[in-house]
Amino acid sequence: MVEFTLPANSKVTGGKRFPAAAGAGNVRGFKVYRWSPDDDENPRLDTYEIDLDDCGPMVLDALIKIKNEVDATLTFRRSCREGICGSCAMNIDGTNTLACLKPIDEVQGDVKIYPLPHLPVVKDLVPDLTNAYAQLASIEPWLKTVTPPPQRERLQDPEDQKKIDEPSACILCFCCATSCPSYWWNGDRYLGPAVLLQAYRWLADSRDEFTGERLDELEDPFRLFRCHTIMNCTKTCPKGLNPGRAIAEIKKMMVARSA
Repeated sequence: MVEFTLPANSKVTGGKRFPAAAGAGNVRGFKVYRWSPDDDENPRLDTYEIDLDDCGPMVLDALIKIKNEVDATLTFRRSCREGICGSCAMNIDGTNTLACLKPIDEVQGDVKIYPLPHLPVVKDLVPDLTNAYAQLASIEPWLKTVTPPPQRERLQDPEDQKKIDEPSACILCFCCATSCPSYWWNGDRYLGPAVLLQAYRWLADSRDEFTGERLDELEDPFRLFRCHTIMNCTKTCPKGLNPGRAIAEIKKMMVARSA
C-alpha cells in the first residue's frame, strides 16, 4: 500500500487558544487556519472562544469580532457582507461558501475555518487568486461586436436576457473552482467552472458577435474538456447557480458547430 504524507513544513499544528471572557454564557469555539509568510513556522489552528450572545449570527460576524476585539493579526478578506462581492469566500465546516452568508448555528460543535483549498495562501484566510483572475481575463469577459454601435444601448428581447440571467449573477467568489478536483490537479490549464460560467455568459449573449472566435479559444483538451461533470461546483455555489450546466451548454455548442 502506498502511503502519502505531507511535507513536514506544511502540516497544520495546534495553535494558540483565546478563551472567552469570564461570565460568557453562550460560548462557541472557532478554529481558524493561521499562516504568515513573514516567519518560518508551520500553519496552525488557533482557537477563539466567542460569546454568541454578544456576536452577530454569521461566521463573518465572528471573524470581525475576533479581529476587532481579540486578535488584530487575523487576516481575511471581506467587503459587502451581503453575498454580493464574493470577498469572504472560504472553507467553513468542510464546505466552500461565503462567511457572510453562513449562519453560525448551522455548524455543530467548533466552527472550523480554512482558506479556499488548493490555492496558494497569501496569509491566514486569504488565498492567492492571481491565476484565477488571469484565466478570467483570457476569455475576454466583455461584449465584442463588429457592427457599428447604435445611438443608444444595444437592445435585447426578454427571452434572450433570460439566457444570461444566471451566469450574470456569478460574483466570482471561486468557491466552485476550488471545489473541483479537475481544477485542483490542472488549474494551470483547465479554466475551471467559475471562468467557464463567465465564458458561457458571453457565448449565450445574443448581442455578442464573436461566438465562433470564443469557441475556438475554448477548443482545447484542457481549457474546457478537462471537466468531468463531477458537479461539486454546482453543489457548493453559495448563490445557487449551476456552473456544471453552463459547461455542458458550451460542450453542446461545440458539437453543434462541428455537425
